[in-house]
Amino acid sequence: MIEPEPLEMIGDNEVRWRNRTLTYFSGCDYFRLSRHPAVTSMTRATLEKTGLNVAASRLTTGNRKLYGELEKALAAFFGSETGVMLPDGYLAPMAVAQALAGEFTHALVDELSHSALVDAARMLDDRQLISFPHRDVAALTRSIATLPNSARPILFTDGMFSHDGSVAPLSEYLKILPRAGMILVDDAHGSGVLGAKGRGTIEHAGVNRGRIIQCATLSKAFGAYGGVVLGTRALRKKIVARSRIFAGATPLPPPLAGAGLAAIKILKREPKRRERLFRKVSYLRAQLRQAGWEIVETPGPIVRLPLMNSAAANVLKRRLLAAGIYPPFVNYGKASAAGFFRFVISSEHTQQQLERLAGVLGNRF
Repeated sequence: MIEPEPLEMIGDNEVRWRNRTLTYFSGCDYFRLSRHPAVTSMTRATLEKTGLNVAASRLTTGNRKLYGELEKALAAFFGSETGVMLPDGYLAPMAVAQALAGEFTHALVDELSHSALVDAARMLDDRQLISFPHRDVAALTRSIATLPNSARPILFTDGMFSHDGSVAPLSEYLKILPRAGMILVDDAHGSGVLGAKGRGTIEHAGVNRGRIIQCATLSKAFGAYGGVVLGTRALRKKIVARSRIFAGATPLPPPLAGAGLAAIKILKREPKRRERLFRKVSYLRAQLRQAGWEIVETPGPIVRLPLMNSAAANVLKRRLLAAGIYPPFVNYGKASAAGFFRFVISSEHTQQQLERLAGVLGNRF
């Protein structure tokens, strides 16, 4: 993979690229909270009060009351018994794997899971790792049928998959998993977005979280930073006692913890942000289908175009640039290795911006 050229964010929905200002339909700051005045104000206020960094592990002298407040607020937001903050969302599932190493016999991993989950599964004390086809319940059922009766499997999956906005069929997974089995959901993209209250894929699926460990990040819908594991108090104790990541890493900078607290308050008191987001997604999908595009309906605020050859992709890139739109062509990770156009919609995109994008894509070639 080649490192892309740097972009400079300008306002909510534009970037500076090669001395041009272009409308931006990428990134996963779904509500643009990273630029919300209440979030940035709290970040500055916390910085002035605490400084930038605690410079120590939480198990030595780096623990702060603010971290407990953020964990409590996140647990309340998601309806979880408790939460554990990690410095980064990528680290959250790995901290869980370290805490639970030796407790499971098999790791079942969706083949398009985020690399954080693949890395986490490999940390489960040399447990047998079984990859299954993406969101394929029948294939997973066959894999589980080959396990011994004594098996204690843990299933790793994204909640909402970022390549197209599809979600893991958690209800079906729970039905076919043995009673001793668990699910670890990396809900980085679903958290704050899916469900009536924004609680993520678990709420969207309408399932009980009793056998599910939910990992989330504050760097997307919440517009802040940091990872969190949402689960039971027993799991929290194991993470604190057994996770080398939790024990050895410097925790989240306090100003970012303050930003997270501000973002949670916004998402709790402004549910219309989610309503606005999905109205805009529905509008764009409807416009593209009228223009002849085959657009898959998924729960997430992502509009993915069908695969096209390199010549057609280059034509579309030029048309987007001519219309003042940054071309969101991605070939990142296994799910998008071939490369495709993925438009990420924000609640703050204007109607004019959406109409301009629909106009460019409506001129089929």
